[in-house]
Amino acid sequence: MTTTEAGAAAPSEESQEAGAQEIVTDHDRGIHGYHHQKGEHLKRLRRIEGQIRGLQRMVDEDVYCIDILTQVSASTKALQSFALQLLEEHLRHCVADAAVKGGAEIDAKVEEATKAIGRLLRT
Repeated sequence: MTTTEAGAAAPSEESQEAGAQEIVTDHDRGIHGYHHQKGEHLKRLRRIEGQIRGLQRMVDEDVYCIDILTQVSASTKALQSFALQLLEEHLRHCVADAAVKGGAEIDAKVEEATKAIGRLLRT
């Protein structure tokens, strides 16, 4: 969660009059929590994609079932690990941003994250 260089955006004349100060964060600029790790994430996803292609090749080559299942398990764990990293970044960036702003936005972000965690637990 980053604010403008001065720590916060310069308040507009209207908000100065009202005594309020608007905080502008990376999230407001459309920068997601994973943005700073994007290259690493893409590299990781390409590695997972390679694992999936390996599974296809194993089936095509009639590899023993248990060996394929072992690779399925490794691929699944790799995706789960990626999802957990992405979730952590979401909490640190998007949810923290909403917490700074307060109000209904924090409730919405917490609910959104809770539902995402629930989906991850079902897999």
